[in-house]
Amino acid sequence: MTASTQSAQAVSGMLGIDFGTSNSAIAWATPQGVAQLIPLEGEALAMPTAVFYNAEEGSTHFGREAITHYLEGTEGRLMRSLKSLLGSPLLMETTLINNQLVNFSDIITTYLAALRERAARHLGAAPTRVVVGRPVHFVDDDAARDAQAESSLRQAAESVGFKDIAFQFEPIAAALDYERRLTHETTVLVADIGGGTSDFTVVRLGPALMHKANRADDVLATTGVHIGGTDFDQKLSLGQVMPLLGYGHLGTDSREVPNRVFFDLSTWHLINWQYQPKAMAQAKALQVNYADVQLHDRLMRVLNERYGHHMSHDVEQAKIYCSQTDGDTPIDLSYIEAGLFASLEATDLQTHLTPLLASTVACARECVQRAGLTHGKPDAIYLTGGSSALRTFQEALQTEFAGVPLVEGDFFGGVASGLVYSRQ
Repeated sequence: MTASTQSAQAVSGMLGIDFGTSNSAIAWATPQGVAQLIPLEGEALAMPTAVFYNAEEGSTHFGREAITHYLEGTEGRLMRSLKSLLGSPLLMETTLINNQLVNFSDIITTYLAALRERAARHLGAAPTRVVVGRPVHFVDDDAARDAQAESSLRQAAESVGFKDIAFQFEPIAAALDYERRLTHETTVLVADIGGGTSDFTVVRLGPALMHKANRADDVLATTGVHIGGTDFDQKLSLGQVMPLLGYGHLGTDSREVPNRVFFDLSTWHLINWQYQPKAMAQAKALQVNYADVQLHDRLMRVLNERYGHHMSHDVEQAKIYCSQTDGDTPIDLSYIEAGLFASLEATDLQTHLTPLLASTVACARECVQRAGLTHGKPDAIYLTGGSSALRTFQEALQTEFAGVPLVEGDFFGGVASGLVYSRQ
């Protein structure tokens, strides 16, 4: 096959972009072809949704490279949880990056441009047709803001060069990817638990249905809630790490230290706001509320040295390891203060995450109820999205849907592949 033939095929195909809160993936297929995930960082098929603006070199970095630069102490700005800004008034706000004011919407565009450029490098031509994944709800209970979020993402896709742009619900995309592996018709609850949202779909799948032009009547119900992995991380940070900085601390007047700074400091897309002069001054003024000034010293050290994202990254990694091992997981905070550690145990996951997991499982239950299944349960539950690997979530699902098998899909690539199939 000649290079020109390859280029022609690339132009006639479809790209699927799973733009996630925590991680992103892209897939490609020619018409009626099999979806192939495109490597984004070396051989890695998923890339953290992260952008680092390097102040020392004036360069921009993405994914794992972005996080590595930040954690190694390179001077600059790390941006994560970009998807969380869609539908938020913050999207059109500006932030100071390397002495220039930049719109948050432009940062999302920069990341999408990097995804398209990596696809073009792999395919030999820049793709113009794309299906972009979207959650069932960008914003809960606000149709206008939800529509605005999709419109903003469309504008970003157009600005980087895509011409034919379609959207598909992420859990439906995951279902279409799973369908390729089935040998008989089945009714499946797709649980897509990402960094920012949890989406559920009850759908009929099977080899005889796979090539139907319109699958609308096979989608029995969809629900979604704005809860995901970053919310889990925030709860764990507030429960296990922020008390070391004064969260929940009783001051000299026997009142708790005002807690807004701790909530914002444990929320990825709000961390950078805590480094602004006004926020820093407010944090410094909190000293009078502390009986133990060492706790306030730690808080100010985190803010002055901009350790917020470092802490959040450590909590996220501890969550993953604790979930996998059920063991006591230390969180090394010695970069804040020599000898300072927090810890995370399996019981902590249960304690801090139970309310969020209850809301998430309630959303799944509502989806199944809306579907009106004959026996009241799906034949299987298909798990996708990185946060669906959390053991405590899986246990909560198994309790709610006793006897229904859980099937683990491609946590990071299934949605991207299914997006391509949704337009074949």
